[in-house]
Amino acid sequence: MDLSAAHWLYALVTALVIVTMLFRKGVVLPTIVGTFLVAWLYKGSLVGGFMAVFNANLVAARELFSIFLIITLMVALLNSLKDIGADQRMIVPIQKVMVNGHVAFFVLMVVTYVISLFFWPTPAVPLICALLVPAAMRAGLPAMGAAMIVAIAGQGMALSSDYIMQIAPMLTATSGGMETVQVADKAMILSIITGVTAVGVAYAMMYKSIAKPNSEEAENAVNLLNAMTADKSVVEAEVSAASELEVYRGRKEIWGKVFAVLVPLSMLAVMIFMFSTKFSDAESGRFAGGDGAAFIGGVAAVLLILASVAFGRIHALDKIGDHITDGFVFAFRAMGPVIPIAGFFFLGSSDFTGSILSLGEEAAKPAFLFDLVQSAQASIPENAFFSAFGILLVGIITGLDGSGFSGLPLVGALSGAMSGSAGIDPGTLAAIGQMGSVWTGGGTLIAWSSLVAVAGFCGVSVLELARKNFIPVMTGLVVATLAAILFM
Repeated sequence: MDLSAAHWLYALVTALVIVTMLFRKGVVLPTIVGTFLVAWLYKGSLVGGFMAVFNANLVAARELFSIFLIITLMVALLNSLKDIGADQRMIVPIQKVMVNGHVAFFVLMVVTYVISLFFWPTPAVPLICALLVPAAMRAGLPAMGAAMIVAIAGQGMALSSDYIMQIAPMLTATSGGMETVQVADKAMILSIITGVTAVGVAYAMMYKSIAKPNSEEAENAVNLLNAMTADKSVVEAEVSAASELEVYRGRKEIWGKVFAVLVPLSMLAVMIFMFSTKFSDAESGRFAGGDGAAFIGGVAAVLLILASVAFGRIHALDKIGDHITDGFVFAFRAMGPVIPIAGFFFLGSSDFTGSILSLGEEAAKPAFLFDLVQSAQASIPENAFFSAFGILLVGIITGLDGSGFSGLPLVGALSGAMSGSAGIDPGTLAAIGQMGSVWTGGGTLIAWSSLVAVAGFCGVSVLELARKNFIPVMTGLVVATLAAILFM
């Protein structure tokens, strides 16, 4: 295959993006400039280059808007539950189960995983750390152990599969020209393998430091944590009490209990139904593409309406708009930078280059990344081991920027491009890359990620937490990759 100068420029910009990530810098600027230069060189038109920058962002936004919408609805639902106190009521009973530090470790893992799977770790971590971590520490679990399990279960195991909201697998699959389900199911399996392995190693590391329940050591640790967060919590409580009317207190008492039961049951029903469709004999009954995200998004929207009306009555007409606005703000803060990055890597697939480069229906549509990989197939070893660990390394490197999601378009595009020479299913390859990117940048391995929030809420050093997580997480990633090579 003859490669044009635009192909080589695309390869150069891709390499520059990876190097930029290695230096822990943002890659939005190089991807926008790269899109402009590649389009200008390919079309031979400066105007075409400017148009391509806009079109690339527009195409990426159109492809990924469902991601922003599901984040918006889930965050809006969580905020509406906070209004009536249902968010706290949902997990307070779990405190009674933590009879000792060993039980607390695994209870914290399960609760963090389930809540993060449905609501994402970022909004879930403050709730979990505020209500469950002090109880776990009082039961004997050290603060570092609590921080490790919250990070591994939430920002590692739950976020790396993102099986319910399916944002991560959708990002990965779209840029690789695959269906979301091709990546989502495999990512779910690999995330559990990685997580269970990491949890086992972390438990072994923490075993000897777990104290007896309600011991002096445990109480001192809890008092230290409370002292670190007391000022903030007192101010928040005073503001809340001053602004809360008596009528709202009554509604919170009643409806908080109702929704503390209704929401978990609804989400459990959603999960059971989604799993049941995978074993349905009728093709029409199975979820495909973004159907799963649409289903849970619709359920979240209905629960949001019910919770807002239950708390605010007529004021729900305004309140629900505020919740949705806050949800969109959160979504765009979390995912906004991904749009120009995805736009550049969409140039790697012929499915999108026609729209980005404004090419006619009959015009040949380049696939810059796919063409590069295809031309190099003769020199790429057809070895599953080489391909799997290679894409895992790329995923880890792309995760060094601290987001975990910005590298997903790259690992997805590479996996799709290598499908003919990798010696392994492209969906499996993409899932491996997703594990590397999200586990690294999502908040388990690097201190400049959302791991800062976990460390802050648990009262431990973020650098020490990242160091403690390294061996468990890397062991999990290696074991999961080997399992993918051998059994998937």
